[in-house]
Amino acid sequence: MQIKGSVVVITGAASGIGEAAAKSLAAAGAKVVLGDISEERLQTITAEIKSAHGEADFKVVNVTNEEDVKAFMQFAKERFGKINVVLACAGIIRDSFFVTPDRETGKVKKFMSTEQWQQVIDVNLTGVFLTLREAVIEMVNNKWDGVLIPISSINKAGELGQLNYASTKAALALWPKILAGEFHARQIKNIRIASVAPGYVATPILSAMKPEVLQSIINAIPIGRLIETDEVIKTLKFIIENNAVHATTIEVAGGIISKGLAK
Repeated sequence: MQIKGSVVVITGAASGIGEAAAKSLAAAGAKVVLGDISEERLQTITAEIKSAHGEADFKVVNVTNEEDVKAFMQFAKERFGKINVVLACAGIIRDSFFVTPDRETGKVKKFMSTEQWQQVIDVNLTGVFLTLREAVIEMVNNKWDGVLIPISSINKAGELGQLNYASTKAALALWPKILAGEFHARQIKNIRIASVAPGYVATPILSAMKPEVLQSIINAIPIGRLIETDEVIKTLKFIIENNAVHATTIEVAGGIISKGLAK
């Protein structure tokens, strides 16, 4: 699929990979529709894209709300006439160990709360489910060529303190296999799906870490550095443009070595 002229819908577009993808794809000639819960950031990013002569619009959307997601897809269709690419970038973290005993008493003093669990499931899993489903309904009904790209993570392999987050990212790495099979079984030939699993990307959050903590992360990356956002965006473009990429997850992680997990 050509990027130029395609309509790209992006959730989680107010920051991070979503923001970077919106700007880069618009610069490449795509018409981008930005969605997030932060209206102020959406306004700013959309204005920046337009000032660079790109085509963009935005709508506030809560990906955990079914009616919100439906309205978001309708907005994209009405604004630019079709939907071709969906980047499901909306995601959150609520890290906590499953249980943490007190060092003195040995009794549990802290644990992952149901709220911490459910919030991550709602955004990272149900939100992506709704986003992809509503887009696919439009793609099938209107016979539009489509590419679905959910954002997984290298921590799909598991990470201590991220039972909630890692569970969602493992699921998103599996979905391309299942959905590609379902599309094939139902003779849906116009839609592809591939997930991207980034490693530790150079972001302000990571840069603000204690130097020794940041260095310990870098020490586990064979290429000797963090992943650049642009390297993730290049992978997204590769998926869109290469029609043979389907039913898979591409890791963009510099070959990071996992530590601390039972093998």
